[in-house]
Amino acid sequence: MPLLRTLPFFLVLVVGGGLAIGYLTTPGSWYAGLEKPAFNPPNWLFGPVWAALYVLIALAGARIWLRARQSSVMRLWWIQLVLNFAWSPVFFSLHMIGSALLIILLLAAAVIAFVIASWRIDRMSALMFLPYAAWVLFAGLLNGAILLLN
Repeated sequence: MPLLRTLPFFLVLVVGGGLAIGYLTTPGSWYAGLEKPAFNPPNWLFGPVWAALYVLIALAGARIWLRARQSSVMRLWWIQLVLNFAWSPVFFSLHMIGSALLIILLLAAAVIAFVIASWRIDRMSALMFLPYAAWVLFAGLLNGAILLLN
């Protein structure tokens, strides 16, 4: 089955990349000292949520790769991954809350564009991105609130 041959690459890329970036850009004392909104989730929640989302992102990427690797949908998938991986270093390492907000807004746009564009090619991939879209929109709201509070 082609998916079983392709999926490991995407899992290593997405889950491995996400874990590596998370390890290299831990929130630390700077983040702990920031004012946060009342709706800020507990820190322990972010790891499991992102791990689950990264598996869905990898699976959707592998499915689109097999169906339309030269398409605009696949390009959107790569764009969202670059933006996703850029956010943590900009926010947690560079402490650039405003720039991180711009990145996450672009990420939300790319994720939503992927959902819309992939709907015709592979509805399952589009559906797998819906929880990701919801979380990124929430994270954008959180990022914006932190910017306003600090």
